[in-house]
Amino acid sequence: MTLSAIDDLRRHLEGVATISDAGLEVHDETRLRGEVADELAFAAVFGAKDVRSAARWIIWSASQALGCGSASIHDLYRARGRGDVPPTSFTVPAINVRAVTYLTGRQAFAAALERDAGTLVFEIAKSEMAYTDQRPAEYTAVILAAALREGWRGPVFLQGDHFQFNATKWATDAEAELEGLRDLTREAIGAGFLNIDIDSSTLVDLSQPTVPEQQRVNAQNTAELTRLIRSLQPEGVTVSVGGEIGEVGKANSTEEELRAYLDGYLAECGSIEPISKVSVQTGTSHGGVPMPDGSVAEVKIDFATLARLSTVAREEYGMAGCVQHGASTLPEEAFHHFPTNGTAEIHLATGFQNILYDGGGLPEDLKAEMMAWCVANCADERKDGETDEQFLYKTRKKAIGPFKRQLWTLPEEAAAEIGSNLRAKFGHLFDELGIAGTRDIVDRHVEPVPIPMPRPAALGGRAGVAVTAGASVFEDDGSGE
Repeated sequence: MTLSAIDDLRRHLEGVATISDAGLEVHDETRLRGEVADELAFAAVFGAKDVRSAARWIIWSASQALGCGSASIHDLYRARGRGDVPPTSFTVPAINVRAVTYLTGRQAFAAALERDAGTLVFEIAKSEMAYTDQRPAEYTAVILAAALREGWRGPVFLQGDHFQFNATKWATDAEAELEGLRDLTREAIGAGFLNIDIDSSTLVDLSQPTVPEQQRVNAQNTAELTRLIRSLQPEGVTVSVGGEIGEVGKANSTEEELRAYLDGYLAECGSIEPISKVSVQTGTSHGGVPMPDGSVAEVKIDFATLARLSTVAREEYGMAGCVQHGASTLPEEAFHHFPTNGTAEIHLATGFQNILYDGGGLPEDLKAEMMAWCVANCADERKDGETDEQFLYKTRKKAIGPFKRQLWTLPEEAAAEIGSNLRAKFGHLFDELGIAGTRDIVDRHVEPVPIPMPRPAALGGRAGVAVTAGASVFEDDGSGE
């Protein structure tokens, strides 16, 4: 059944849940966590505007009612910084879901449930929102629907990744670039993201004579957005905030840079609650480096740097530790080193995209159509001397948005094979990163706060009402049809 109108949606909820001024009352959890969740997820992405808004509100409200709502991981990270959580016991995987989001989310939750794991984050970067056609409100709804469908109980950590400043635009009009990041932050928190990673490392100025001066603008902008986040966060919630000192793909970070950034940042912040983690550069690059034959070059991470900087962040600044970006294409035998070196969080993205494209299951005719789209629409990104394999490896992520509906509606056998491959990958990563059995740690240190959202106009509510200073989660974000 396709929920093409509000009346369809209401009929689909008969006997399952009741919508009232008090919110959503669930009567039949089993049915809601079954095909109803499937229909709501699809409607939240591809429904007409009013259906989309209504489906998103229902998913949000159901997740709150059934104990799998959005939450901040901040208190757990602070506990780690205090030493209440052993710093080398596990590394939190932060999963960037670019494609087949509902299917991917379900496999991640399923693999975590098999291991009694609770420490996993679902995130999407500023750049990914554009080329995958997923704004925050849509992403929130789909991940929460996946949690409902898999029987998840416990906090769901949704994160805005790489809220990144564009250095070229900053040089041309700094205030306009900053205001764009402010707007994105408002949108993300209003959509239920309670974890935000600020990336102004692109503004580090190595031409300055001292390291503190090089990091000054980075520190100032991280503090500016931290203040905004603290003003927007729902009552009773401390949004988890991260910073970054070294742009991924550049030179490895140093202790001097870390201290200069954090000292400058804390001076700018004053009395507000600061960041609880910081991303550093240790030798990786986003997506890996494609070779002429299409394979990915082997990368060697400087684990000694990662361990040393994580220790400084914890012992001198009370943070959870450091964050590793650009790691999903590393060899499988590398991942167990992250927990042993005290890495707080690791961001994983391209490896899951590669499973979609190369792991089997994706219909060949659809893949060929997507690659043809890249050739026709991304030609200006091709560098001299690049092989077809290199060009397509770097640009095929851009085809995810234009083909989103086709990827959501894959043949059953294709979806099953891709899902199986993703689930196996998640399982391996979760084991290597040591998050099995971490549900108890989450229960001890994270206390989710109820965050009701007012009903959208499509369900009889008053349009435009918001419960935080950001936009309400049910308000339309312009995505979809």
